[in-house]
Amino acid sequence: MKRALLVGIDEYSIFPNLGGCVNDVNAVMPLLARNDDGSPAFDCQERTGTVARDQMIEDLEALFGGGADVALFYFAGHGYDRGNDVVLVAHDGTEQTPGVAMSEILSMAASSPVGEIILLLDCCFSGAAGAIPQLGTTDASLRSGLTILAASRGDQPAAETPEARGAFSTFLCGALEGGAADVVGKVTVAGIYSYLDESFGPWDQRPVFKANLERLHELRGTQPAVPLSELRLLSEIFPAPDHQFPLDPSYEPDAEPSDEEHEKTFATLQKYRAAKLLEPIGEEHMYFAAMKSTGCKLTPLGEHYRHLAADDLL
Repeated sequence: MKRALLVGIDEYSIFPNLGGCVNDVNAVMPLLARNDDGSPAFDCQERTGTVARDQMIEDLEALFGGGADVALFYFAGHGYDRGNDVVLVAHDGTEQTPGVAMSEILSMAASSPVGEIILLLDCCFSGAAGAIPQLGTTDASLRSGLTILAASRGDQPAAETPEARGAFSTFLCGALEGGAADVVGKVTVAGIYSYLDESFGPWDQRPVFKANLERLHELRGTQPAVPLSELRLLSEIFPAPDHQFPLDPSYEPDAEPSDEEHEKTFATLQKYRAAKLLEPIGEEHMYFAAMKSTGCKLTPLGEHYRHLAADDLL
């Protein structure tokens, strides 16, 4: 069972109001709630508008309570710098008590029975999350199964776009929509970080990734680059990692004589090629590899997925 709490706060009692946090929650929630094929992913609850500190604490305690295998917390709003900690500012936050400190949230997570906890933070100074304020250091200490993906370093603000969205959350949506998916369509938090890392330049805010994991959980499923039924054929078509599959004109549909079985295999090989699992030998395109009777071979990525197919891991 997977559940998610999404909080977006635009309105504040004493802090400047924001304009994109509720928009961010509205954009992220449907992507977390459903996989690309419409099947359920996370059971989501959203809190937007005037979210008070006490309500946020109550909701977090429920999120981290028993009964779930994975718990995800997404926050879009003000982040308040407090030494080696960051406070997620609540609607009723004051200068003395701005909201809920990440050290408080991590204390809740530390005693949670939920096996995997994911924290997605789109707020200023969010990269400080996970540090130990009492030690006066930026070194992180995370319980097993905890992941933090933050919009910026602990000394950086997080930007909003002209379209009234957080820059981090905008790219996060692109990652969840499939930009961070692997060949089988799985979107993991590590894939999302890789996508985000490439989305920001060296002078921009820098996303921060902190994790203590034994495995990567799938946040969302998207359309596979190659159908699984065909991906599992990799170890049959390529009986060894270094096998070179021979081609000839009978594999190319436009050539004569036609061979239905060869053309079917060639269609699968073309999908492998599009997913960067193989490459033609001595030619730039598969068409010429077939017409000139050379062949194709696996790329290192293809060898990896061939291993998964051979070991029945797909």
